[in-house]
Amino acid sequence: MRLKGKKVVLLAENLYQDLELWVPYYRLKEEGAEVTVVGSGSSQTFTGKYGYPIQVDKEAKEIDMSKYDGVVIPGGYAPDVMRRYPEMVRIVREAHQKGKVIAAICHAGWMLVSAGILKGKKVTGFFAIKDDLVNAGANYVDEEVVRDGNLVTSRKPDDLPAFCREMIEALSR
Repeated sequence: MRLKGKKVVLLAENLYQDLELWVPYYRLKEEGAEVTVVGSGSSQTFTGKYGYPIQVDKEAKEIDMSKYDGVVIPGGYAPDVMRRYPEMVRIVREAHQKGKVIAAICHAGWMLVSAGILKGKKVTGFFAIKDDLVNAGANYVDEEVVRDGNLVTSRKPDDLPAFCREMIEALSR
């Protein structure tokens, strides 16, 4: 229970990559973290790419990142929808400004781009968004997990074991 007493925001929106949401969710809970599932406010339930639903605990506008230790952003197509909601982007930007852990996998890099937090950061992500990450000022590398300070990034579902290990390590400090 390395994360007992830690509070983590998990962002959700339709078409999230099911494994990239649920695996970190359960790994965080297994380590003792309190996980708050946060949505845009457009719905109380969101559905993954493969049809698995998740109920949100709070809307983005209710989140004060000073009360949380980190934020997890799953991939899939959800990040492209998330970034259309300023309050969702604000969570990521505030987490960065406050030095909180930000863990983003696959297409979640789109949220990092929209939050404007990538300049000079070493990151990875799904290969199809490499140009977006580079154009936002990031140093892109093709590795299963990359940690640059409080930012943890991974490429795809196959990277989930490494992603979760590094996310938990970052949050346990």
